[in-house]
Amino acid sequence: MRYYDLLESPYGRMLVVATEMRLCGVYFEGQKYHPGVGAQWRHDPRHAPLQQARRELAEYFGGERTRFDVALAPEGTPFQLGVWRAIATVAFGETITYNELARRAGAPGSARAAGAATGRNPLTIVIPCHRIVGSDGSLTGYAGGLERKRALLAAEARIPALLSAA
Repeated sequence: MRYYDLLESPYGRMLVVATEMRLCGVYFEGQKYHPGVGAQWRHDPRHAPLQQARRELAEYFGGERTRFDVALAPEGTPFQLGVWRAIATVAFGETITYNELARRAGAPGSARAAGAATGRNPLTIVIPCHRIVGSDGSLTGYAGGLERKRALLAAEARIPALLSAA
């Protein structure tokens, strides 16, 4: 069974999805690989993991939270799960390259594969894939859109000029 709720964020509407006990999806409306609401899913804003996720996301967007505590249950291949675990180690306000991500995931030289796994991250923001950048520091490949990626990084760096441009 999947439970879901919708929330409004400063960067657009988000779909938040949970299993019985854990958060398994956070998606911006219209982002690449957005699953849509399944026929067997239950809308339940009072479901405990969804309530916790909504609270923590609101704190993040409000500048009060730099890491998430909600229990997670992402679903993916073993390689994807390894890449997502490596993404989760990137600290608030920092960025790393796809090459570094591949190295941290135990697959040095596999930057493209790490990038593909990053694009399939089902827990946007919570597993902070917006913190992964190109080898030259450029903003590349964000399933939620490059404008959102720019805005999230600017918010984390607390750079008002970039926030207003995004």
